Amino acid sequence: MKQTELVFIPSPGIGHLAATVEIAKLMTHRDRRLSITILIMKFPFGSNDSMTSDSDSIRFLTLPPVEVSPGTTGITEFLKPQIPLVRDAVHEITRSNSVRLGGFVIDMFCTSMIDVADEFEVPSYLFFTSSAAFLGFMFHLQFLHDNEGLDFNEFKDSDAELEVPSYANPVPGKVFPSLMFGKEGGGAEKFLYHTRRFRQVKGIMVNTFVELESHAIQSFSGSTIPPVYPVGPVLKTQGGSVGGQQDASAVMSWLDDQPPSSVLFLCFGSMGGFGGDQVKEIAHGLERSGHRFLWSLRQPSSKGKIESRSNYANVEEVLPEGFLHRTARIGKVIGWAPQVAILAHSAVGGFVSHCGWNSTLESIYYGVPVATWPMFAEQQINAFQMVKDLGLAVEIKMDYNKDSSYVVSAQEIEIGLKNLMNIDNEVRKKREEMKKISRKVMIEGGSSHFSLGHFIEDMMANIPCKQQSDI
Repeated sequence: MKQTELVFIPSPGIGHLAATVEIAKLMTHRDRRLSITILIMKFPFGSNDSMTSDSDSIRFLTLPPVEVSPGTTGITEFLKPQIPLVRDAVHEITRSNSVRLGGFVIDMFCTSMIDVADEFEVPSYLFFTSSAAFLGFMFHLQFLHDNEGLDFNEFKDSDAELEVPSYANPVPGKVFPSLMFGKEGGGAEKFLYHTRRFRQVKGIMVNTFVELESHAIQSFSGSTIPPVYPVGPVLKTQGGSVGGQQDASAVMSWLDDQPPSSVLFLCFGSMGGFGGDQVKEIAHGLERSGHRFLWSLRQPSSKGKIESRSNYANVEEVLPEGFLHRTARIGKVIGWAPQVAILAHSAVGGFVSHCGWNSTLESIYYGVPVATWPMFAEQQINAFQMVKDLGLAVEIKMDYNKDSSYVVSAQEIEIGLKNLMNIDNEVRKKREEMKKISRKVMIEGGSSHFSLGHFIEDMMANIPCKQQSDI
């Protein structure tokens, strides 16, 4: 029998890539009929060369670099010149008589690749690396815009609320993703374009689990959207990521010396950083809270640009005078952080997070309570869901945006940190329950284990007759 080949096309951001590699591992381990090629597109900065897999059924194919104009701000513009490269790569794959092409599995930003799949007469599937609730939000807002004339701008920076079926509570405009309003990167039109194209796929795998997002997943019942398969939490829990093993060793050694559940961990994702004024307020808030802390402090990226952050050359220049000396016994300021290893450490008792979906799932998996501080993309609405809908986080801010001039005060930060580290808070108890559930859903008999098997069988059944005849 021929192997069934799937072509995975993730966005180049590390969060999207890492989750894609992990779902590919799960699928090939689950069903030996499958082989997977992951196409790697490279930003002009950073590196994805560390992508590896211990599976013989997964291979990585790095596409040739493309010219990116200096004015490029959005991921969609970056992806356009990748289309002919993807087409050529798939042509090479299909030249082999040992495989039959089963379909494309695309990222939420790579919907233009559906056209390439159509050229090869195979189905497309979506691997959605955010929450089921946000997927429902996208579908609902697109429906209201196209069918009822909803103007997104009515909700910009607004307390006005909208009933969205995938959320238990009305969603305030101030937590809507800023990309819905911004002109840079395509704004509302790109949001609508991608969502309309989601409706063309044969199925949607979502990195979540039924027990976490039961309300959102139930809201899809009876709808006209493609079938949704909750297959998470899909996480990279072993090994490191791009950074420095020496740095990681020093951090872990410091944590080993701290009491259990005593350390606040502050980390804001691969593209989140702060300028000097905000850094000083965070420092004052930390110092006043009196808690031990581990702070991943990095420079902000340029406004509206797709670029990674870098460490400060000298953190003393942006921190309040004497801060490092006064907090030397209880705190540590670092640059890059081995986030998964830190969250897994018993000394960590709270996580101040940007609420990226991967980080949210990691915090749930390790049972670490979160205080929300979103930066960009859909992180504000993730924060809203965690605080208001699920009761799994406390709020520092829900509507912060890295491109705004707003500075969160030391007092707001101090209050949020003390709430987070309160050992009797309800969030901590809920987190412990969800931690146990998140580990059971992926093993045999668990909801996500079943859902992944269901997706594989449906995908095999969807292979076109032309391909089926090659078995």
